Amino acid sequence: MTCLVLCRAYPKRPLLGLVLTPTRELALQVKQHIDAVARFTGIKTAILVGGMSTQKQQRMLNRYPEIVIATPGRLWELIKEKHYHLRNLRQLRCLVVDEADRMVEKGHFAELSQLLEMLNDSQYNPKRQTLVFSATLTLVHQAPARILHKKHTKKMDKTAKLDLLMQKIGIRGKPKVIDLTRNEATVETLTETKIHCETDEKDLYLYYFLMQYPGRSLVFANSISCIKRLSGLLKVLDIMPLTLHACMHQKQRLRNLEQFACLEDCVLLATDVAARGLDIPKVQHVIHYQVPRTSEIYVHRSGRTARATNEGLSLMLIGPEDVINFKKIYKTLKKDEDIPLFPVQSKYMDVVKERIRLARLIEKSEYRNFQACLHNSWIEQAAAALEIELEEDMYKGGKADEQEERRRQKQMKVLKKELRHLLSQPLFTESQKTKYPTQSGKPPLLVSAPRNSESALSCLSKQQQKKTKKPKEPQPEQPQPSTSAN
Repeated sequence: MTCLVLCRAYPKRPLLGLVLTPTRELALQVKQHIDAVARFTGIKTAILVGGMSTQKQQRMLNRYPEIVIATPGRLWELIKEKHYHLRNLRQLRCLVVDEADRMVEKGHFAELSQLLEMLNDSQYNPKRQTLVFSATLTLVHQAPARILHKKHTKKMDKTAKLDLLMQKIGIRGKPKVIDLTRNEATVETLTETKIHCETDEKDLYLYYFLMQYPGRSLVFANSISCIKRLSGLLKVLDIMPLTLHACMHQKQRLRNLEQFACLEDCVLLATDVAARGLDIPKVQHVIHYQVPRTSEIYVHRSGRTARATNEGLSLMLIGPEDVINFKKIYKTLKKDEDIPLFPVQSKYMDVVKERIRLARLIEKSEYRNFQACLHNSWIEQAAAALEIELEEDMYKGGKADEQEERRRQKQMKVLKKELRHLLSQPLFTESQKTKYPTQSGKPPLLVSAPRNSESALSCLSKQQQKKTKKPKEPQPEQPQPSTSAN
């Protein structure tokens, strides 16, 4: 029996455009925008990113797309495999490096330097146009005093920074620079505010804000472990956040982004993998749960809101360990550190504090159980592979701990019941106002305060207006000049 396989033959088109991005989500977004522009032109595109099937991406390259959007790692992997569509990069007419200052940072994207070296040496095309983009290309940090005092230390300015960047990317000749950024680096429609608090109080203020001001909120933290802890805590409090960080499967990352863009009242907890370039519509609030380490990250995080003339709010929760970074950021951006404090109604904080206390206890217990299950599963698999029997004391939560475990589970049931009762009550309540508390002969009723009556922006602007409208102090009467008779 003869089997005939028909393969579709694609016209052999050269690779004319290459776009490099730092993150997979940004690469996908760029591809969607290019596809929309090139819809009726017949121009084909392909995306090459990690975390997705290499075989599928090779099949996309077999169609000879004219434009490839890629992250450096996966692109370099396919170039090393000598895929025939990537062999001759001399034909490139356009090379785009997005978020270039991040891409060429020391210690990041090792494959990019190898790729740029190849494009500027063996695969160099003198007619190729190279485009470099970033919102923080011309942002310059002041070097620490200990470095400035050293001999032969050149002071870095905008021109020197751009020259260094062009040298790393391999742009020859004098490039044309188009700078559209404001001196403050953030857009006019962004309102910046802060809350000073202790480190262990950040959970309280985050929960208060999310409950009082619903909407599309993006919460940034500096570490994956912090994102995981916040996710567990908020879930216990019946807020179901989405997460985005580098340790997630790529399909789940994309699914969470799509869901966040669709839901009007939603929270996304993210590391700085979501800080650059992502165009998510109508993000109302960006919350810096931890102040970023550099001014570039702050600008890019805050840029996820207040997009395309829309208004947005950037809120920083500043603990004692964040003060140094906060001062550095505002010094670099040449901004006044005295940004407005976000108004918090202290009368609700006792209830918030009790909810957070119970939620922390429950979250810690559930995390401990999860870790025990992981440990026991791993040790069982290892024992099975080695064909040995396990002793009871090698398990976490073994028979010796059964009594303790029963006591803990009983305690958890009590805590969960108590928290469920608190969550069933409205958080923002107001007592009915009468002349006397028992005038009606009944205990005062608690009325649920309207949650959506005011946005966070309008609340902040009202507070600013109250501060500016201070009552004028009566001026002392000027003494009348005395008249003396001649």
